[in-house]
Amino acid sequence: MTASTHPEQPGPPPRRSDATRRAILAAARERFASDGYERATIRAIARDARIDPSMVMRYFGSKEGLFAAAVALDLRLPDLTGVPRDEVGRALVTHFLGLWEENEELTAVLRVGATNEAGAERMRGIFQEQLLPVARQACPDPEQVPARAALCAAQLLGLALTRYVLRLPPARALAREELVAWLGPTVQRYLTAPNP
Repeated sequence: MTASTHPEQPGPPPRRSDATRRAILAAARERFASDGYERATIRAIARDARIDPSMVMRYFGSKEGLFAAAVALDLRLPDLTGVPRDEVGRALVTHFLGLWEENEELTAVLRVGATNEAGAERMRGIFQEQLLPVARQACPDPEQVPARAALCAAQLLGLALTRYVLRLPPARALAREELVAWLGPTVQRYLTAPNP
C-alpha cells in the first residue's frame, strides 16, 4: 500500500534516546528537590531512572550539566502593563506564592543556589532573563531597575527560604492572603517608591 491510501499515517515512533533523556531529567528533578544538589548523586539519579550511570554522563556530561538542564525554569511572570501601578507588588507576591507551592524545582534551585556555584549561576540567569524585564515595566527610573529587582528578589527568596526550605513554623502558618498583605506593599515600595 502506498502512503496516499493512508493519509493519516502516524509519524516515526519516538526515539529511545528521547525517552531516556526525559526519564533522566524527571529523576534528576525529583532527586535534586528531595536531596539538594550536594547529596544528589549521579548513581542515585540513574537508579531512579532505571538506567546505567554512564548514560547520565553521556547525555549531560556532568552533574552540573544535568542540573542546568533539569532546572530550565520558566517563572511565567505576569505582564504588568495591564496591572494598576499600585497593585504590582501584590500581583508579584501572589504569583510567586502560587509558583512556590506548585513547583518543587524552585525549591531545589534555591537549595542548590545557596550551596553551589552551578546553582547560584542558574539563579543569576533566572534573575537576569526573567525578573529584570518585569521590574522594567514597573520601575520609574531605568537606571535603578537592577537594584530594585535585586531588592524584590531578596524579599521573595527570603520568604521562599523560610517557608519552603527551612519550613519555619511561623512562616508556614501564615495564610497566603496574610503573606500577600504583608509582602505586597514591601515589593511595591521596592519597585515604585521614590529613591530614598
